[in-house]
Amino acid sequence: MKPFVIGVGVTKFGELWDISPRNLVKEAVTQALADSGITISEIDAVFVGNMLSGVLGNQENLGALYNDELGLKGVPAFKIEGACASGGLAFHNALNSILANKYKTCLVIGVEKMTDHKPEEITNALMAAAHEEERTAGLTFPGLYAILARAYCKKYKITEKDLASVSVESHYHAALNPKAQFPFKVTLKQVMESNYIADPLKLLECSPISDGAAALIVAGFDGKKMKRGVEVIASEVATDSLGLSGRNDLTTLKSTVLAAKKAYEQAKIVPSDVDVAEVHDCFSIAQVLALEDLGFFKKGTSLKEVIKGKIRLGSGAPVVNPSGGLKACGHPIGASGVKQIVEITIQLRGEAGKRQVEGAKIGLTHNVGGSGAIAIVNLLKI
Repeated sequence: MKPFVIGVGVTKFGELWDISPRNLVKEAVTQALADSGITISEIDAVFVGNMLSGVLGNQENLGALYNDELGLKGVPAFKIEGACASGGLAFHNALNSILANKYKTCLVIGVEKMTDHKPEEITNALMAAAHEEERTAGLTFPGLYAILARAYCKKYKITEKDLASVSVESHYHAALNPKAQFPFKVTLKQVMESNYIADPLKLLECSPISDGAAALIVAGFDGKKMKRGVEVIASEVATDSLGLSGRNDLTTLKSTVLAAKKAYEQAKIVPSDVDVAEVHDCFSIAQVLALEDLGFFKKGTSLKEVIKGKIRLGSGAPVVNPSGGLKACGHPIGASGVKQIVEITIQLRGEAGKRQVEGAKIGLTHNVGGSGAIAIVNLLKI
C-alpha cells in the first residue's frame, strides 16, 4: 500500500474578519475534493489539525463539528493537537491509518481562527505549548526563539543584519503567492528598521497572527497511482524536551535532526536530492536552524548561503519556502503544516505558476511544535 496526496485546497491566509472557521474549512475542502475528482461520500476518515479552538473558541470537538458541516455524519473523525505542528501531525496520523489498511481515503484539515481575539489572549494561549517554568518566568515564544537566536549568533559570530536577510527571501517568494498574508517584497533596510519584538528578533522577523485553512485528500493504492497523485515516501516524527532548559545545545533542534534522519533513511535519499522544501520559519532563526538541521547546509553556514540567494527561486538547491513560509504567507497554527504539503504537492505537479520550481521531483515539509519540542518531516515525490 502506497499513500498519495490526490487533492489539495487552501484559503487565503490573513486577517479574515468576515469568514468563520466553518466557512474557511468548507472552502478548503471544496477545493481539495474538486482537485481530487472524488466526492465527499468517498471519505473514510477525517483528521483535523488545530491547536487553539478549545482555548480561544471553547470548542474542542472539531472532528464531529466539521463532519456535521460537511455532511459526513457517521464517518470517523479525529482532532489532532501538537501546538504549531498540529497540521503536520494530522497528516502523519492519516498516513499511518492508510498504511495500516484501516482507511483507504482520508481527509486532512488544518484550520485556525486567531485574529478574532485580543493579542494578549492569543499570546497566553500560544504559551500553552511551552514549559510551565517558561510561562511562570513571563517568556513568550518570540522570547524563547530570541534565546535561540542569541545562542546561535554568539556561537557562529552572526550579525543581526545577517539574520534579517531571511525575511527578505520569505517576502520575495510571498510576493508571487496571491494567497499569502503579506504578498509583497521587503528590503533588508525595512527589516532592520522594524521594531524589536524580542532582541535580536524584530517585527519583520516574526510570523504574524493569522486565520486560514488548508485541506488534503490522501489515499492508498496497491497498484498504479491515481492521475496527478503525489506519493508520500516518508513521514517521521521526533521529540525533544518541552522547555529550553532541558537541552544541551541551543543552536540546533534535536527533534528536527532526528525526524529528518529517519525520513531520509525511510525514503532512501539524501538532503541534496530535495528540490523544494517548506520549512517551519515562525521566526528568522527558526529557518536558519531548519536549513542546517535538515542537512541542506553545514552548521553555522546557512546564512551565508541565504545571502548569496542559494534558497531563492531560480537559483536554489533546494528552493526553500516558495509559498512565503510561515513568516510571509502567514501562520494560522493548525493550518500551517497542511498548507506546507499543499504547496509541495502543487510544486511537484508543476502547477505553482509564477513561483514554480522548475523540474521539482522531490519535496520536503518540516513542521515544528513549540520551541522544538516536536517536529515532523515529510518527503514527497512525483
